[in-house]
Amino acid sequence: MAVPKKKTSKSKRDKRRATWRHKAAVEAQKAISLGKSILSGRSKYVYPTDQEEETQES
Repeated sequence: MAVPKKKTSKSKRDKRRATWRHKAAVEAQKAISLGKSILSGRSKYVYPTDQEEETQES
């Protein structure tokens, strides 16, 4: 028969959630930074443009 597990403390729960939210915030910041660099033209990131996609399809 199934037995309930011990209750997780609020501090452990909060710490886990804070870690998850922090990771999400870091990834969001990276995405914004990449977008800004692409728009400014100073990006070292290589991404396909419309012209490259058209030549590959032909």
